Amino acid sequence: MQNTATPTHCPYCALQCGMNLTPALAGSAGTVEVTERADFPVNRGALCGKGRTAPAVLSSRVRLTSPLVRSAAGTLEEASWEGALDRIAERLLHTRVAHGPDAVGVFGGGGLTNEKAYALGKFARVVLGTSQIDYNGRFCMSSAAAAGTKAFGLDRGLPFPLEDIPKTGCVILVGSNPAETMPPSMRYFHELRENGGKLIVVDPRRTRTAEQADLHLAPRPGTDLALALGMLHLVVAEGRTDEAYIEERTHGWEEARAAAMAHWPEYVERITGVSVPELREAVRMFCEPQAAMVLTARGPEQQSKGTDTVGAWINLCLATGRAGRPLSGYGCLTGQGNGQGGREHGQKADQLPGYRKLDDPAARRHVAGVWGVDPDSLPGPGRSAYELLDALGGDVRALLLMGSNPVVSAPRAAHVEERIRSLDFLAVCDVVLSETAALADVVLPVTQWAEETGTTTNLEGRVLLRRQAVAPPPGVRSDLHVLHGLAARFGVEKGFPTDPEEVFEELRRASAGGLADYSGITYRRLAEENGVFWPCPAPDAALVDGGEDAALDAPPEDDPAGEDDPAGEADAAPAPGTAPHPGTPRLFLDAFATPDGRARFVPVSHRPSAEEPDEEYPVLLTTGRVVAQYQSGAQTRRVDELNTAAPGPFVELHPRLATRLGVAEGDPVAVVSRRGRAVAPARLTTAIRPDTVFMPFHWPGAGRANTLTNPALDPTSRMPEFKVCAVRLEAVNSARVTGG
Repeated sequence: MQNTATPTHCPYCALQCGMNLTPALAGSAGTVEVTERADFPVNRGALCGKGRTAPAVLSSRVRLTSPLVRSAAGTLEEASWEGALDRIAERLLHTRVAHGPDAVGVFGGGGLTNEKAYALGKFARVVLGTSQIDYNGRFCMSSAAAAGTKAFGLDRGLPFPLEDIPKTGCVILVGSNPAETMPPSMRYFHELRENGGKLIVVDPRRTRTAEQADLHLAPRPGTDLALALGMLHLVVAEGRTDEAYIEERTHGWEEARAAAMAHWPEYVERITGVSVPELREAVRMFCEPQAAMVLTARGPEQQSKGTDTVGAWINLCLATGRAGRPLSGYGCLTGQGNGQGGREHGQKADQLPGYRKLDDPAARRHVAGVWGVDPDSLPGPGRSAYELLDALGGDVRALLLMGSNPVVSAPRAAHVEERIRSLDFLAVCDVVLSETAALADVVLPVTQWAEETGTTTNLEGRVLLRRQAVAPPPGVRSDLHVLHGLAARFGVEKGFPTDPEEVFEELRRASAGGLADYSGITYRRLAEENGVFWPCPAPDAALVDGGEDAALDAPPEDDPAGEDDPAGEADAAPAPGTAPHPGTPRLFLDAFATPDGRARFVPVSHRPSAEEPDEEYPVLLTTGRVVAQYQSGAQTRRVDELNTAAPGPFVELHPRLATRLGVAEGDPVAVVSRRGRAVAPARLTTAIRPDTVFMPFHWPGAGRANTLTNPALDPTSRMPEFKVCAVRLEAVNSARVTGG
């Protein structure tokens, strides 16, 4: 290996921070070391502890290095790759023949590269012929995606780059704690305040992020919708609407206005616990500057009314003229590393590449043309993520799972674990032996970020190139090799290459003309330009084999593709033969991605959460993350430094509630919901509401927070209600504990 740095990106959150990987010094523990990459604009060299320690998971001490096959004795034993692939193909084929194609399910992940997500969706529909495919990103951004699509005609996490945040006048951060979930992003909010802008944080806990806000609103969990409606009511009552903007650029205001006016401030105070003076101050801060933003995360989105909740915050932006204008707009802080790209190219139940809808005949014709199959052979939409997991062992008898750990991350996790155990067959592709992989019949060890090349799309819509820095261990192959080998065993010899750039070239053609158009993006451009924002159409349709179907699929003339450049000036898509399209850092400056170019208000009203407190379960539980762990913890729990910082689960509760229970700091506390029981040490703090407890969800076992969470689904996004459920607390009569 040459003694040179390889520029690449962090494997964790949606910032996709830039980093350099250099060969480790002789005698050090790892094969590579992380060094600063100051030229990447998102993090400008800064990294959190997870990114800095990411090479630790490359160690053969913690990762899988050989296929595992369950023996007749019931144990996982090392096996050859050919034997493991043969076993998977035989069992999937047997299930399909015996029970039909929809008896085989596929479950993907928001950490898969664009190439893997694309190939996985194609494999499910072309090789297996199943409609039963979804991914864990359904649990992350789906409500924001649904609301954004309704309002704007297009979903991209942020419609502007992060660099715009310090230049705006006010940011309302709803249900997000970036100081712990994506620490390098906090510099943008610090710079916002240094420039005179205001930061409002909406969170039932006084988090590290809330501590740095100009105003912290602490609503009761599950009432973010009422809070947004109360603010919109005050905007109208105080004459702060932008009537010219509403008239010129929107539809549906009268209905949305009427719905908001039913939520007068005193009524909203009773629902949320946020006082009327605080509401008025938030409205003043948001409306006084010329530009402002609303950014949401999992807090308002992971609710059974998440789509409506995000829609209410979008309505606030539209009513005040703060969308589709420079330094203003609504955005979603996407969570997973490729949470944005992962929902664009086909691993969702209802989707085809390019953010096309699976039930759109023109979309089916275009993608089928790229794939060389009959459009009628493509299955229709299938079950959403939780509904798919709930069907395991019933209608769905066999499952191929890539890059996900639902035994820890899914709601009602004990039930999901039971459904997984009831499968006739489970195959898992992963880097480590996760809690889900430990239940599998076959486990395949696959490459991870530093061992492979591929693209991801960060929360800004910036497509990035991850570069291979080290060779994987001899017994490890990529997910693309897995799909290639399985497709061949099903008699499909072509169409599943193992070279990621070759897969990306096909993805370009498949996405051409879609909302998420990557056709003008190449690996070379990504390397030279530090990423390219989609949509980025190819200047010459012939380059992407668009043909008639691409024309049928093309967005309307006022689609935002190509509308703007980094300076914020509108650009038309280049004519054939001209220079490459520059990409689209800022969306909607001239028109929204709707047929008439206007945004849509969606009238919404407050409604209770699916599960409210009662005499038996009088306390609210909300869940989230801590700075030293990531998602289900499958990787970060294998890093010693991170485990020292965050060794196990805990129950955060107010001292007033602890006194009623007779619980002291560190005492074990049982949290009980209608779905199960979790036990973890108490952590007392006045930073949380007295009617609410908080648990992080990174750990399995007795302290598994998702044992408790409610799978009640949003009717539009099918998002489970992770963020609010009713529980009771019980003191546990045992020795005081300090970790999980």
